[in-house]
Order: sequence, then C-alpha cells, then structure tokens
Amino acid sequence: MNDITMRTVADKYIKLALEEDISSEDVSTNAVMPVYKKASAQLICKEDGILAGLCVFERVFHLLDPLTQIIFYAEDGCRAVKGSKIADITGDARVLLSGERTALNYLQRMSGIATYTASVAALFKGSRTKLLDTRKTTPCMRIFEKYAVRVGGGFNHRYNLSDGVLIKDNHIGAAGSVSAAVAAARKYAPFVRKIEIETENMEMVKEAVRAGADIIMLDNMPAEEMKKAVDFIAGRAETECSGNITRENIEKILSVGVDYISSGALTHSAPILDLSLKNLHIL
Repeated sequence: MNDITMRTVADKYIKLALEEDISSEDVSTNAVMPVYKKASAQLICKEDGILAGLCVFERVFHLLDPLTQIIFYAEDGCRAVKGSKIADITGDARVLLSGERTALNYLQRMSGIATYTASVAALFKGSRTKLLDTRKTTPCMRIFEKYAVRVGGGFNHRYNLSDGVLIKDNHIGAAGSVSAAVAAARKYAPFVRKIEIETENMEMVKEAVRAGADIIMLDNMPAEEMKKAVDFIAGRAETECSGNITRENIEKILSVGVDYISSGALTHSAPILDLSLKNLHIL
C-alpha cells in the first residue's frame, strides 16, 4: 500500500478506528502517564504466519505522533516464526499505550488473511487458475483486507459496486432473464467494463453464452456440472467458479479448469495471526 493510497483512502478509516477506541480520552494511560516520557516496546510474533499490514501498524502511531520511530526487521509477505521480534517502537509512552490495540487489530487481522490466503494459494501451484477474493469483507476494512489477500498470493476481484459489472441472481430476476440483463448492462456500462453474469445451471450458461457475456460465473454448481459448463463455453467467455469455496474443497474444483475461483472465506473466515506489543519500558 503506497503513501498516496494511505493518505487519501486509508487514513480516514484508521482515524475512525482510533476515534472509536478513544472517544474522549484514554483514561488508563492518562492516569499512569500524565506527561511525556520516552519509551520503547517490541512487536513480537506469537505464532507462525505471513505478515501483512506493517505499514498500517506504523501509520496508527504516526497519526498519533509523527515522531514515533519504528524499526522493522521484516516486511509484508515475510513468513514470521513464533517468538520472533518484528519491530522496535520508540516514542511518547502515551502514544505507544493509546495506539497499541488499534495498531495490533489491523496487523493481526491483515496478517491472518495473508496467512490463510497463502495456504489456499499454495494449492494453485502449477495451475493456470487464479484465486480471487470477494466483496465479503468487514465494513470499513475492505482496502486493508483486499491488500492482505494480495500479500498472501491471491488476486482481487472487483473492489466495489462501481468497479465492474457483475449481474447476480437478483439482478436477473429484476431484468427478467439472463439475456435481458446482459443486453441492459451492455447498453448502460462504459465500453471498458467487462460484463460478468452469475449462472446456476446449464440452461443459464447457454443463455449467457448466446447473450455474449464476457465472464460467466458458475455459482454453487457440482464439480461435474461445472466441467460440462466449461466444456460448453469452450473459451467463448472467461469462467469463474464461486460459492462455498474453502481450502478443504478447492483441489477438486481446480480440476474443472475454470479461469478463476473466488472465495469469500479468504476474508470472512481467516483467523487472526497472534502478535503482541511487549516489554514496554521508559528510557
């Protein structure tokens, strides 16, 4: 995540998270540390995993005090081992105490997603199929969670509703048919937008091909039916498989030969990676 993205997009969410945690004051910190004192602490990894979000962790403290100094001994995408020191943090003790939980919340969540994504992406080795995330993200965490997917070796599907055309079952219901929905999208959407449509059976697949959809999503289909659909489409559209995709069932789906497999589990089911800010002491 570069500095421009951080300042223009991420900062507002980080500030909201800080405001959520410090609605008026940090009573505990102000009680034990009423004035400035320089302090240091260590960021420690408490289990093996892939790190993601170190830049966000740092940004939390810099928004509280730009003079906070952090020395990292790893970078995003690195595999950290239990007990390793990831960073030394030095600055105003009040900043370290007040920013600790928000900074760790981001880093733990993002690193957990990167770790889970990496374990799934490893199953794609040797395959031409790409692993995608979805919009099933935590509210106000999408920019961070989708970044973590990339760090873990996955790819991003559309970022939001303005980012691309994806006609789902309820859109089809509103339009009246697959053909009508694709035609309406083709007429309305800018020419640079690909049109993807969700299908649930072979009849819908055939209609989507006739309608000229650019991408056909095979949603919640048995693997055998997906294989028939891919063979029928025969390169006339890109193909995506979606619906209850997890690390446990993904290998069977890979054999179908779709272009993309999207999994909401990358963001909504990844456990956090346990990290901790320890050994704070006054200098």
